[in-house]
Amino acid sequence: MTVTARAARVKLILFDVDGVLTDGKILVHGDGTESKVFDIKDGTGIVWARRAGRTVGLLSARRSTATEQRASQLGITVMRQGVANKLDAYNEIMTGLTVTDDEVAYMGDDVLDLPVLMRAGLSAAPADAVEDVRSRVHWVSRAKGGDGAARELVEVILRAQGTWTALVDSYVGEGART
Repeated sequence: MTVTARAARVKLILFDVDGVLTDGKILVHGDGTESKVFDIKDGTGIVWARRAGRTVGLLSARRSTATEQRASQLGITVMRQGVANKLDAYNEIMTGLTVTDDEVAYMGDDVLDLPVLMRAGLSAAPADAVEDVRSRVHWVSRAKGGDGAARELVEVILRAQGTWTALVDSYVGEGART
């Protein structure tokens, strides 16, 4: 099955956080707090996916206040952090949302993402994911993690579903009115 055919069926888009929505680096401050850098293009893509009626969620092995804040900013309500087993958390999400594997896109970057990547109807990785992941997924972004990879996946999905052009046109229309 082609990537386009897989993308056309997606209702739920899940992202790993560190290494996908960030470059994987974590700045730990002297007081024990931490900082992460998120790409604005990824955030915009997530907002657009939600506007197009897709559910977007985060699935992370690490717990982070920065991730919670970013999820809140983007209106993401499906989030599992600090999970020892991503597949168990994935199954929990699937049950709660009543979607099938074929209706899920998941982007991960490292070996611990493989169990979920192997189940998702559309598995994806950033360009700088480890080779064991890149060699097993359906689609690899041209962009690195934290540098637009998530946005690129959203665009692939929305184009396959025929909603991308209308979304862009809505912004062009807004500009024409000003």
